[in-house]
Amino acid sequence: MYKNIIIGLSFISLINCNAQKDTKQQTKTSQNTTLNDIPLKKSDKIIYFSEGENKFLQEFQMNVTFKGIAEDSRCPQGTQCVWAGVAVANVELMSTTSRPMVLQFSTAEVKGKNYHKTQSFNGYTISLVELTPQTTSQESAKSFSGKYKIGIEITKEDQQSSSTTR
Repeated sequence: MYKNIIIGLSFISLINCNAQKDTKQQTKTSQNTTLNDIPLKKSDKIIYFSEGENKFLQEFQMNVTFKGIAEDSRCPQGTQCVWAGVAVANVELMSTTSRPMVLQFSTAEVKGKNYHKTQSFNGYTISLVELTPQTTSQESAKSFSGKYKIGIEITKEDQQSSSTTR
């Protein structure tokens, strides 16, 4: 009698373990497919880069490389935080008349850390418009390494206000 009970409980435990494995595999595949198909806003003025991507922008005579993310302390989706956090992207810029320069663009203005959403370079104003993906309670910033995408907007500065040109 005891053998039948122990065998029955063992069988039920094994079935439960397999069901949990199937659920985990399904959520991993669904997260991987959504990660690759990260929705980005579509705009004619915004230029999108994947992490590590380099583009020469003929219109601005500028080479832009999205080097990577220096910091991502944004509040994960689906959670409540005291502070919204900030993400910082390292972007290397080089014009046809300048040497390469790495600028940091952040998702929020943080004056204490000298983080800015907009910077000036060679007569142009460059702004970080979008940074994806957003961390979740299941996925931390470390798991997104190499998978980030940014959207920047470049506009010509007015001749009068170009005093902070780098």
